[in-house]
This record gives sequence, structure tokens and C-alpha cells, in this order.
Amino acid sequence: MSKITAAITAVGAYVPEFVLSNKVLETMVDTNDEWITTRTGIKERRILKEEGEGTSYLAIKAAQDLLEKRNLDPKEIDLVIVATATPDMPVASTAVYTATKIGATNAFAYDLQAACSSFLYGLSTATSYIESGRYKKVLLIGADKMSSIIDYTDRATCIIFGDGAGAVLLEPNTEGLGFQDEYLRSDGSGREFLKIEAGGSILPTSQETIDNKQHFVHQEGRTVFKFAVANMADVCEKIMQRNNLSHEDVSWLVPHQANLRIIDATANRMNLEESKVLKNIYRYGNTTSATLPLLLYDFEKQLKKGDNLIFAAFGGGFTWGSIYLKWAYNS
Repeated sequence: MSKITAAITAVGAYVPEFVLSNKVLETMVDTNDEWITTRTGIKERRILKEEGEGTSYLAIKAAQDLLEKRNLDPKEIDLVIVATATPDMPVASTAVYTATKIGATNAFAYDLQAACSSFLYGLSTATSYIESGRYKKVLLIGADKMSSIIDYTDRATCIIFGDGAGAVLLEPNTEGLGFQDEYLRSDGSGREFLKIEAGGSILPTSQETIDNKQHFVHQEGRTVFKFAVANMADVCEKIMQRNNLSHEDVSWLVPHQANLRIIDATANRMNLEESKVLKNIYRYGNTTSATLPLLLYDFEKQLKKGDNLIFAAFGGGFTWGSIYLKWAYNS
């Protein structure tokens, strides 16, 4: 009997219509286009402006896009995972609501949170369900409404983040395609450097925490940058060594889109030419859990069956890692 691997068989995505450009940000905080572009590579980001809508709105749109493209009956889906750092609500699961709204009535669902590594960890989790043989169709969605937790008077964070969602369908494969290997890491000493201080069980919401702006993302940029550069590059190098991959064997690097300099440093360590590195940071900024599936969506037509993809991400916590996957279809 052929070994079952988990393969991505379809991709969908959604980004909001409203574009927040660097030029617009110049009117909001003390910054400028050249400064942002030079340090981050970001030119614009999308912001969800629909009144009363949260991350589930983005996730549902991305899932519906995938279902329509694949012509898939949502009742065939066994499991829906929403990877997100910005759930609709603290308790009620965003994934459960998303599954119900897209008509995946035979699926169970839950959220997965590992900051910017959420989709990467979700890919590992979804893969395990498929390879176990228990489930045939797992819908993994990376979605974040980062604008809901950003202070637009803080130029250190408001220039970086945007809103968006991407979705992938994982199914069994017996051709040796799909998931090959993973190297996932975490380090709790990093939580002081990238966090939202209030709103959890340590520091519940109060008038004081609201007045102190403790419900917005706080980031010590220099520290996070150093950790991200070193660790994203390390795990990519490790996964290549473990699987005897040279830079010539790697078809594409699919890196988290947090900062262009982090992406370039990772590619340099892997000795990869720029044409093999997927980038859309200039269009969307850092959409957290959505960055990796949005890359797959934007570059889907360039991906060929059998291509070796190396995924890499780094997020708050700290969380980081790399996944090696063989692409399973020609678009």
C-alpha cells in the first residue's frame, strides 16, 4: 500500500478593497514612503472597513473563493482550521462560525493561534489529520484583521500590518507529493518583545488598560528583527540539510512576509537566487496568518507539479519553523 501524504490541492484568497498606501500613512503619523519602503519593502496594505465585520468575514470570503474554484461541495469537508491571531471573539471559535457560514455542516472546526506562524503550524496539524487516514478533506484558512489591534498613532507598528485571508485544501496523495518534512520551534522567552499586554487572563480589560493603549500590538522591532533573521534562516538551512536538498533542488521559498530584509537574509543563507523567492509584501504588508496562503494564491500559476517548496515563518511567542512540501498539481 502506498504511503499517504497530505497535499495541497486547491487555494483561495481574499483581501479587502481599501488600500492604505504609504502616502496615506504620511498624513497619519510621522513617517514617509522612502523610510517605510527602505526598511520594510512595504508600499501598501489592505484594510477591512466593513462595519461590524471581523476575521471571519475574511476567512469566509477566502474559503468561498476556494470552493468556487475547485467546484467543491462544502459538505465534503471533514475539518476546518482557522489559523488566526485576531479571532472574532475571545471565546466563540471563529473557525466554527466560518464552517457554518460556508455550509461545511459535516465538518468539525477550531482556531489555531501561533501569531505569524499560525498558518505554518496549521499546515503541520492539518497534515497529521490527513496522513492518519481519518479525514480526507481538511480546509486550512489563514486569516487576520490586524487593523483591529493596531494603534494608528504608533509608527513602529502601523506601517507593517494589513488585513487578508488565504485558504488551502489538503487531501491524501499516494504519489509521494505534498508534505515531506517539518522543523518547528518555539521559545517563550520572546513573549515580552512582541505582544498585546492586556485583554487576557493576566491583565483583564479595564478602563485603565484601555486608556494605556494596552490592547494594541507592542513590538520591540530591533529585538524581533534579530531573532527573525537568525531563526528563519536557521530552520530553512536545517530542513534542506535533513532532506539532502541543495539550493538547486529548491524550486521556491515561501517566506512569511514581515520584512523584506528578513526574507532576503533567509534566501541568502539558502543560497537561493531572487527569482525563486515568492514576495508580495509590497502589496499587502504583514497579514500575519494570511501571508503564506496569499503567496500561494498570487503565484499559483507559476507552481508546477513536483516543485520543491520551502515554507518559513516567524512570529510572536516566539514561534518559528520551516516546512518542506512538494507541489501536487499544475494550475
